[in-house]
Amino acid sequence: MSALRIVQVVCMAVLVSVAIPQLYDENSEVNYDTYYNEIGDGDQSEADTPTTSPASPCTVPEFSKWDKLFTMLENSQMKENMLLQYSDDIVKVGLQSLRAEVLEIVAQNSRSCAAAVESSARRAGAHAEQKLLQALEHLHDAVAHHQAQYDATLGQILEASREQVTQLDKVEQNCVHDQVKNFQTRDVEKEDRRQLQAISSELQIIQEKLSFFTRATAGQVQPAGCDMALFFPMRSPKMHAEVIPERSMKTHSVTVCMWIKPTQMFNKTVLFSYGTVSNPLELQLLLKGRSAHFTVGGEAHLVEARRAATEGLWGHLCGTWSSEQGLASLWVDGHKAASSPGVAEGHEIPADGVTILGQEYVGDGLAKRFGIQETKVGEPFTGKLSGVNVWDRVLDENEILEQAQEDGMSCGSRGNLVAWGVSQILERGGVKLIY
Repeated sequence: MSALRIVQVVCMAVLVSVAIPQLYDENSEVNYDTYYNEIGDGDQSEADTPTTSPASPCTVPEFSKWDKLFTMLENSQMKENMLLQYSDDIVKVGLQSLRAEVLEIVAQNSRSCAAAVESSARRAGAHAEQKLLQALEHLHDAVAHHQAQYDATLGQILEASREQVTQLDKVEQNCVHDQVKNFQTRDVEKEDRRQLQAISSELQIIQEKLSFFTRATAGQVQPAGCDMALFFPMRSPKMHAEVIPERSMKTHSVTVCMWIKPTQMFNKTVLFSYGTVSNPLELQLLLKGRSAHFTVGGEAHLVEARRAATEGLWGHLCGTWSSEQGLASLWVDGHKAASSPGVAEGHEIPADGVTILGQEYVGDGLAKRFGIQETKVGEPFTGKLSGVNVWDRVLDENEILEQAQEDGMSCGSRGNLVAWGVSQILERGGVKLIY
């Protein structure tokens, strides 16, 4: 482009304001062809006619109809852009004002929700603490007087704790989820969650304490409605209890049942032993580790059940045997755990023996005096025994299951050979009968 042309363009831009009134002159006409939408030949020849001499740089050129048309279009586009820019500015100002109002509402609602959560958390903590103090007072009274009152108090406290957790969940859902998450106030949400986690931790501590007191109280309760138990406080070769049967132990079939709560389980722990001078191992129910063994006529004739006992927990064991079939079975907590055929088939348990609890019969020593002279290491029982009953028949499945109901009253179902609570029990070597 030549320098002369550049000067002409600059001058045209300067003088465009002078030419704009002429663009809207009512006498201005644009000649369109009927079919091709073009300017007439006369006008085009006038526009395309070259000048013989260049115009002076600052001389205003004479505009053709085409120039006027394009100038008018450019002016319309400029006005449209100005209107669009003005509209954008108005929208931006309105959005900024709306955003400031929304943020102010969010801040007010967030502070109110945080205050509500904090107030509810404090009330819940104070209420839970008050309930815990009441529970402890009721606990001491209930252990001394009545177990049922203590259980009712524990139920009330646990229910109150569940209600507090439910209320806190509702507060979190209503305030945090509906308000905080909708307006994305993450800082307030984190603080509320931290407070709720702290309250949840405190409630968990309270529940752990209640569980501890429940277990401690449950440890003092006898199973199956039994009102007494034999307590073997330590391992001692002289510590045992002798039972005087109601009638002769001479029989061709037998069932031995008892509740046990061992504190220690060794390689061999004797629970029940019936022996004579000729055969000290005539009938035995014992533990080897966690396994239970039931023997008839000697150690060679036995049946074994694994995982039959747990230290510190009450469990029920039954051993059954029939001479006619030679079938011996072990029942753990009311369910058959093991069975073995050919155990002392055709054998008869003789009379005139000695029945011992927590120790093994050793022959002449016990025959001469009701004490233990020789004891192998690991044989004495430590823990509690209760509900010891012996029948001269094989109990069926339903009868054994009834005996094994810890929350039932099976202690009232007494055997006809040894009857718990009726048969005389002689404590030896420090064994205590507790109630």
